[in-house]
Amino acid sequence: MPPVKRVTGRELLQALERLGWRGDRVRGSHHIMRSTERPRITLAIPVHGNRTLPIGTQLSILRDAGVDVAEFNKLV
Repeated sequence: MPPVKRVTGRELLQALERLGWRGDRVRGSHHIMRSTERPRITLAIPVHGNRTLPIGTQLSILRDAGVDVAEFNKLV
């Protein structure tokens, strides 16, 4: 598995939007995303200014979204 590119929460939101995820609501600093293809799955993306996401959080979100690391690296 190639190493994942480290991104901010806002950059992760933009990449997921390119894959068909849509913003549903915002609660505090967490943006809740829903998939148009898989309606029962929601993702909570923390957006804290320009801070990069912890690697474990980023990999967990990508795993829940069903996005391969190599595919994500091409999007960013």
